[in-house]
Formats: sequence, structure tokens, C-alpha cells
Amino acid sequence: MRTLFHHPISPFARKIRLALAEKRLDFALALEKPWDRREEFLALNPAGEVPVLVEEDGAIIADQAAITEYLEDAYPSIPLLGRDVLTRAEVRRLVAWFDVKFTREVTDLLVGEKLIKRFSGQGTPHAQSIRAGHANIHYHLDYIGWLTERRTWLAGDAFSMADIAAATQLSCLDYLGDVPWDDHPDAKDYYARIKSRPTFRALLNDHLPGMPPPKHYTDLDF
Repeated sequence: MRTLFHHPISPFARKIRLALAEKRLDFALALEKPWDRREEFLALNPAGEVPVLVEEDGAIIADQAAITEYLEDAYPSIPLLGRDVLTRAEVRRLVAWFDVKFTREVTDLLVGEKLIKRFSGQGTPHAQSIRAGHANIHYHLDYIGWLTERRTWLAGDAFSMADIAAATQLSCLDYLGDVPWDDHPDAKDYYARIKSRPTFRALLNDHLPGMPPPKHYTDLDF
């Protein structure tokens, strides 16, 4: 069985889970706590980061960006990076936006401070970082709203890795109740469409011990 090493609060692990589901590929999940630095896991990925994909033939693909490209090359029948060169460029631009810019300006400051520090024993949350994350998210939600006013999905007419990258970041933040949906109705409507996809429902079933999500988290109608 194809296996994905993941952690439920990692947006990048969620990104690959959703990509696998959208491509209709069967896989098993193996929970990994990257801060434990297990020798067996480091042998799979010396960077010590999730996700890591192990194919049925034993092939190991580490790094979420590399896994994304691998899945597109190995299983092209359901494309997630776009069908033409300009669309693929736009999808990759937006994937980078959420993987890098959004992560640095929002997710690392909220999920990183509130959850990762707690689970990994790295100390107490930094209040100034949390305030910055709460301030920064508005700009990104405005951008999502701007894009969806002009396009069916973020990168164009088709659902793509751009939507997967955005939605999986948002899902981790939404687990904490840190997305100000009421201030951004266009982004809220967009995320509701994502939540309603059958492939997304497995992510909504993730629960962290002792930390239940807010009631709206699993509500497909918000």
C-alpha cells in the first residue's frame, strides 16, 4: 500500500493528502511527529519534515513540493497543475504564494506558535507573533476574495493545486478558529465550496487530542 507519513496539523501534509485523493490514488496514513527526530523517519527524509510519500514499490519521495511534481508526472490523468503552459505558470505562482508567503506571514505565526510549540515542547507562544499573524491574514483573505470574484477557482476555470495549497493552509487555521470569516464573505464562500468536495472531508475528521475544533469546522454549510 502506498503510504504517506504525515501530521494532521501540517498544512503541507494535508496538501499532499488532498492531492492524492483528488487524483483518486489509494494510500495509508502513517502518523509522524517530526520534532521527535526518529532515526527511522530521518532515514526516509534527512530533513526530518513531513510529508514523505512511500510508493508501493518502495520508492521514497520527500519534500512536499517534490511530491506535488512527482504526482503530476506519475499520474497525469487528473491534472492538478493545469493543462496549458500559462495556466501551469499561474498555478505554480499561487502555490508558491500559499506555500511560502502565506506560511511565513500567517501559518507559522499562528499554528506554529499555538500548536507546534506546544506539541514539540519548544516553549510558550510569542504574543507579538500571534498578533502579527492575526493582522496579516486579512490581506491574504482579501486576495482570495479578489481572485474568486474574477475566476471560478483561484488559478482559473479548473480546480487545481493552487486551491489545494490555499485550502489546506486555511483548514489548519480554521481548526484553531483563527480565520475571521465574517470579515471576508467572498473568501468564506470560496472555502465553503472547498469544504463540500468529497475529497476534503477526511481532513475535517482530524481531531487533535484535547483540542477539539470549533463547531463550524466540520459544518459543510458553515
